[in-house]
Amino acid sequence: MMMGYRIAQFTLAGALVLGAAAVAQARPTQEVPTLWHGGTILTMDGETPRTVQAVVTRGGKIVFTGTQKQARRVAGRNAQTRNLKGATLLPGFIDAHSHFALALQAAGGIDLSDPANGEVRNIPTLLTAVKRAAEQRGIAKGDWVVVWGYDQENLDEARHITRAEIDAVLPDHKVALLHVSFHGLIANSAALAAAGLKDGAPVPEGGVMTSGPDGKLTGLLFERAMYPVAGLMPRPDQQGMLAAIEAAQLRYAREGYTQMQEGASQPNDIAFFTSPAAKQRLKLDLAMLPVFTGLDPLLADKTVQFGTWQGRVKLQGIKFILDGSPQARTAYFTRDYARGAPDGSHPWHGQPVTSEAEFLTTARKAHQRGWQLFVHANGDAAIDMAIKTFDTLGITAAGNRRPVVIHSQFMRPDQIPQYKRIGVGPAYFSNHTYYWGDVHRTNFPDEVVGYISPLKASKQAGLIPSNHTDYPVTRLDTRMMLWTAMARTSKTGVVSGADQRIGAYEALQALTTGPAWQAFEENRRGRIKPGLLADFVVLEKNPLTTPVTGIRDIKVLETVKEGQTVWKAE
Repeated sequence: MMMGYRIAQFTLAGALVLGAAAVAQARPTQEVPTLWHGGTILTMDGETPRTVQAVVTRGGKIVFTGTQKQARRVAGRNAQTRNLKGATLLPGFIDAHSHFALALQAAGGIDLSDPANGEVRNIPTLLTAVKRAAEQRGIAKGDWVVVWGYDQENLDEARHITRAEIDAVLPDHKVALLHVSFHGLIANSAALAAAGLKDGAPVPEGGVMTSGPDGKLTGLLFERAMYPVAGLMPRPDQQGMLAAIEAAQLRYAREGYTQMQEGASQPNDIAFFTSPAAKQRLKLDLAMLPVFTGLDPLLADKTVQFGTWQGRVKLQGIKFILDGSPQARTAYFTRDYARGAPDGSHPWHGQPVTSEAEFLTTARKAHQRGWQLFVHANGDAAIDMAIKTFDTLGITAAGNRRPVVIHSQFMRPDQIPQYKRIGVGPAYFSNHTYYWGDVHRTNFPDEVVGYISPLKASKQAGLIPSNHTDYPVTRLDTRMMLWTAMARTSKTGVVSGADQRIGAYEALQALTTGPAWQAFEENRRGRIKPGLLADFVVLEKNPLTTPVTGIRDIKVLETVKEGQTVWKAE
């Protein structure tokens, strides 16, 4: 869901509270074979579950799968032996979409979800938490107070806070409350003044900026309207980023991920992550999606390589943003929101963030260069834009270009066969059924909400979908993702689209073989098969035999990258 803050080229400062464990230091690849046995080894190789008794790895790759007797013969008498003791071994999980750069933040931001900030249940408690945190951190007058995790739907008032309300408690700081979708923010008067935004200013095309009855800006800035404020926010320097890499990787490794994604990369991100200092610190693989606003410099640089690993970093494809966020009511639909625009005005069905002409022009440049297209589209009208542009560019499944439509949330059934014809890989976001399913039902009828992230329909149509957290929009929790894909149950217990529920194996595919295919990595990772990377996750229980109600409670015991343990539970 994240978009505006990355295009504006700033990085959110957020406090990371991590345990003492750390990602293992890089070690030379061991040539001594390792034999894994003693548990359920689910290979994910095929459309139906397949298990083997043992796996042998050597030199960072899988060299054998099969019976334990044959494995011992292949491994030899000097092999290391890893007894799973009844646990389940799976291919390492692959991050289909998140924002790794936001996991590299220095202290300074105020996270409303942090229990240390107290319970935030309404606007007064929110303001108290922000003021108290700013005082405890000693943020000087005139400096920035950046707050994240703000969601008006979680407040008793169920409305946006206003600039005037923030001014009443922090008039001498520049304050920005970043919306949980990262598609907008609420700014106080000092922040608006710093960005040069004055009352009566015109609303930028592709943006949402509201004024009250008195003609004064309310502080609500969404999509392109947020860029002037977002671009001024503080960001850590290179040393601060380098210092945070190990802890950031830990967040992913302890969830079983062996490949991460930076899903909206700016030029400074590319320069940083491809620097020798950063590459030296990466223990997990990182796929990057440069944002289309920086496309021309990339095209002019003849040394740029896409689809090729440089150490543990790969430029995967170009990221385009067509609309906003459904929970922020800025996603682009063919039908109106029942609750209207973010300011409550009617009628409102959202709007494109990027015009159809701009999208086609920039997408054509990337496509002609042979670069993969990744397109953020949430509402069905934005998905129509993506389909139309793919068709104009002549993209078909036979061409094997594999465009990915990130989120693909509010699809219509008629769009599924069009994805199949074009060869689109939908990167779904099933967590929405839990976190915002109740909110979406206040805007759209049940049949629309029930088709959020239609994993079942996509699988039946022969598509290869993936599933993601969009971290930090939702928690980096792989078992939560499995559960939301299987249960599709909201916070209040309401099911959104029971007919789109999938089983555990299909949910695991969306974390392994699905994202591997979407990233042209199916011959390197995503399955336990000879010749592929020895990337594994060890789970306490087998998801295939665990009741749906227990899926969220399954523990990750260990994460292995190319034969080396990078995280292990104490």
